[in-house]
Formats: sequence, structure tokens, C-alpha cells
Amino acid sequence: MKKLIFFVGPAGAGKTTIAKALARKRRIAFLDMDTLLRPSAEVIMRVSGNDPNDRDSLVYKTHCRDLGYRVTMDAALENVELGIDVIVVGPFTKEIGNPLWVEQELERIGATRHDVDVKAIFVSLPDKELYRQRIEQRGLEMDEWKLANWSEFSHSLMQRQIKWPLPASSIHYLDNSGPLTENKISLVEQFVYGDGHDV
Repeated sequence: MKKLIFFVGPAGAGKTTIAKALARKRRIAFLDMDTLLRPSAEVIMRVSGNDPNDRDSLVYKTHCRDLGYRVTMDAALENVELGIDVIVVGPFTKEIGNPLWVEQELERIGATRHDVDVKAIFVSLPDKELYRQRIEQRGLEMDEWKLANWSEFSHSLMQRQIKWPLPASSIHYLDNSGPLTENKISLVEQFVYGDGHDV
């Protein structure tokens, strides 16, 4: 059974870094919503007279957000349909609160959770100051609004519950404080792959 693996959580938590480490180790497909959406988002925002690096305003959320998730999930489902394990990375803030969302997505390829092993890892940090440090350290243009409007943006950093009707063994909440270590990657791999030998 092929795997659809979600790394979700707030900006700056480190979900992309961990997801890439697992993808590299297992040599599986890796889809980051930011990467897939960026070229289109920059054009849409520029044409509408807005900052092409903006990823947080109402204009961005209205015109780009859902497009990004659709493009990413279409690519992910295509990989699953081909029998390829795939990692998907993004905040998925609205999606993880919808209990029907996973089933609705799998229906697009005529599948159910009985056909695809869905795993969800919520990556987070224990406090807002650590998020701020991580976001400052990565030095991305798309983070400028977040830092300039920290009191407003920081509300998005709350711990959220994944409401998809998956078994408890398929949902993991990962505190990503501390450095990325081989042990941390191995623990994530163990969660996703069990004994680590099936491919």
C-alpha cells in the first residue's frame, strides 16, 4: 500500500527540513506547496499590483492560497495513483480541521483510506519566540510581512488538532525544538514506515 505523508504545521516549525531528510533517506517523491505555487503566486500578486513576495495578506489568501493546495494535491495524487510514496508539505491550516478532507481528496483518484496509507505529522515548536528566531534565521523575503506584523501573524502559530479520521497510529505531533539529528529523522521514519524495511 502506497503512502501519502503530510508534514503540516506553522511557518518556521521546520517541517520542510524534516520532510526533505525523510524523502532523501527513503528516495520518495517530495512536494512542497511553497515551491509549487511560488511562480504562479508571484505573477498573480505582481499583476494585481501587490508585493510578489507577500504570502500573508488577504489578497494572497483570496487569490493564491487555494490554488496552491489544489496544484500540490493534484501532483501528490498523481504520484499515489502511479504507486509512488509521496510527501506533501504545507501549513494545511484549514484542511486539517475538516474531517472529510482526506477522503474527498482520495476520491479524486477513485481511492479510499483502505487503498492509501495516509500519515500526518504536525510539526511545531514550544513557544513563539523560538518560531521568531527560526523565521529570522532563514532570511526569506516572503517572511518580511510576518516579522513586521508579528503580533498579528503569531496568532497562526497555535497548536492545532488534526481532525482527519485516521487511526491514532497515523497521526504524530512532533516537537521540533532542538537540532535536526539522525535520531530525530529515524524516529519520523519509524512512525511512517514501521519497521523501516517496507518500500
